[in-house]
Amino acid sequence: MTSETSGFTARQYAICLAGVVWREALRFLHQRERFVSALVRPLVWLFIFAAGFRQVLGVSIIPPYETYVLYDVYITPGLMAMIQLFNGMQSSLSMVYDREMGNMRTLLVSPFPRWFLLGAKLFAGVAVSILQVYAYLIIAYFWEIEPPTPLGYLTVLPALVLAGLMFGALGMLLSSAIKQLENFAGVMNFVIFPMFFASSALYPLWRVQESSPLLYWICLANPFTHAVELIRFAFYEKIAWDSFAAVAGYTTFFSAGALIAYDPAKGMLTRKGG
Repeated sequence: MTSETSGFTARQYAICLAGVVWREALRFLHQRERFVSALVRPLVWLFIFAAGFRQVLGVSIIPPYETYVLYDVYITPGLMAMIQLFNGMQSSLSMVYDREMGNMRTLLVSPFPRWFLLGAKLFAGVAVSILQVYAYLIIAYFWEIEPPTPLGYLTVLPALVLAGLMFGALGMLLSSAIKQLENFAGVMNFVIFPMFFASSALYPLWRVQESSPLLYWICLANPFTHAVELIRFAFYEKIAWDSFAAVAGYTTFFSAGALIAYDPAKGMLTRKGG
């Protein structure tokens, strides 16, 4: 930390964090279609796709399940992760917009450390994504999808925080490499759909391994797979330690890349004239 920023107190940091979070919350409240679209995508999968296969595609007894489960129960953790992935990309889209409008430059020239400003932005996006996930879980409850005990709604929270940080950091890293807002939608589709389909969100990995060993290893290296499994186990009051380690590692890697990319002395913004 430089001498310029070393004099900040904890209260000043808290005020700055609250300001960034409040700005993101206001943006979310003013963009109601963003909230609706965040719920429409997983609900379409739940009410249409999963309902059509509910009685046809069950899932055998695999951890963390202790009994045979229906297909819509199995894909729910993947849909929760989908909400967070889309929100991470949407939050990064707002960063591209702010950079084009000049707001991002105003934020980054603040005397606060750059890592703190980007972290505050990341934290705000994660908070919004968690609200969206719990809104989905409320609807899923009436679809008879719930954890074995109510405690599952609480134990899944740390997994949602860590997964949200990973997706937000990934989106932040991508946003640093995109100069124009129009290009971000294509990048989102290029990232989101391969990550979602090449994961354990829709089918167990042992089924993938039976049909294609190569695809199995691709799924195993996919960050989205580990986020889904982390959420799945946490929803059932268990911990998937290998997935926890993978998500923590990817979060660290993406966050470090985003910090370097947004560093005016080292990152992509300098090379792009941003």
